[in-house]
Amino acid sequence: MKTKTGRYSGYIRPLSRLTDLVIINVFVVWFSGIAIFEDSYPFFISCSWFIIASHLGFYKVYRYTKVIAILNCTLKQVVLFFISCLAIAYFYPERNNLNTILLSSVTAVFLILGFKLFVYFFLRKFRILFKGNSRKVVLVGKEKSILPLKHFFEENPDYGYKLIKVFDLEENKTDQLHLILSFIQKNRIDEIYCSLSDITSKQVDDFIFFANNNFKTLKFIPDEKQLFSLNIAFEYYDYIPIIPQRTISLDESLHKIAKRVFDIVFSILIIVGILSWLTPILAIIIKMDSRGPLFFVQKRNGLNNAEFECYKFRSMEINEQADTELVSKNDVRITKVGKFIRKTSIDELPQFFNVLLGDMSVVGPRPHMVSVTNAYAERIDKFMVRHFIKPGITGLAQTKGFRGEIETNSDIVNRVRYDIFYIEKWSLLLDLKIISSTIYTLLRGDDKAY
Repeated sequence: MKTKTGRYSGYIRPLSRLTDLVIINVFVVWFSGIAIFEDSYPFFISCSWFIIASHLGFYKVYRYTKVIAILNCTLKQVVLFFISCLAIAYFYPERNNLNTILLSSVTAVFLILGFKLFVYFFLRKFRILFKGNSRKVVLVGKEKSILPLKHFFEENPDYGYKLIKVFDLEENKTDQLHLILSFIQKNRIDEIYCSLSDITSKQVDDFIFFANNNFKTLKFIPDEKQLFSLNIAFEYYDYIPIIPQRTISLDESLHKIAKRVFDIVFSILIIVGILSWLTPILAIIIKMDSRGPLFFVQKRNGLNNAEFECYKFRSMEINEQADTELVSKNDVRITKVGKFIRKTSIDELPQFFNVLLGDMSVVGPRPHMVSVTNAYAERIDKFMVRHFIKPGITGLAQTKGFRGEIETNSDIVNRVRYDIFYIEKWSLLLDLKIISSTIYTLLRGDDKAY
């Protein structure tokens, strides 16, 4: 997991991509002499750039990324981009000029590289002069293990890491661990770095549990055995290897944009195509069936555990236990109309307004009411990991049979397991697969829908 970014940090990569898009199209028009909207050539050129960039990780530049890595990636980018431009130009004879393609693609890439390096070095100076774009960090482990990373943080303020404290676990490790976690909470530490050779397996689990439930970035300093493992993905701070606790696909800004665009388009289609005519019909039927409002609004936990108001069509009689007791099979609180709309999941449709507002996504871990979240956060390991991304109207766990009432602890454990898999392995194709499976299950009927 990545720490929550600063106020404007989240705009850096989208702005960089937009700038690159403008540069590419300007040079295509300039060197070819053909208007940008005259045919689809610039569109395919732009698409090829971003497909290649996504494959190479061209925009995966972090504060600890070395300049040589940026230059190496750019070299690969310019070669593949030039080849793709040649391939696309084959279908546009009027633009199939080798010199023009070479000049426009190479010039565009080097201008993009110049802008990329400008932002990179500007941020490094910005962190020194204005102390902004920074992360508060602590180190945990014996001096021998953490000394290289300690020196890196102290000698490279331009990377934006503020080393607040070093904890040496020599004696009374259990008691000291509680003091460390308390210090991290009190001082709002962003990132925790632990030496794996100096802490026990139990302490590793304790740190992971703490980080998951308090939205902290946790990374490990590997020992010699792990340095030679081929199955571990390392991040390098200068030449110091670091093991990230978890990689979240939706931390990438391009993935966030793709998912958000999909959510907006999909929710608008549902709202306009279904809710626009279904809502007034249900308003009459629900009002005739029982007294109370059309919509049921409930506080639920979303991204970073923040509370939001979740909308549903009301399916129960007005009752005081609505926010504390989960619905069970043959629940007497459910109305006659409520049984039907819950069985068909029609009651969930207003949550597409939550999606449009940005509180939810079409696909993601299902949100729970606040009392349930608090209860399971204390009992179920990694439960709070579900809140690293926006909750969804449907999710992978629901398509695997873990929806509705939680009858045993294994139900919620399996739900969390599938949610974590989704968080780490997200893709747009996975979202489409989950949506298709959800529609199929609704049409077939689900025994756990009540």
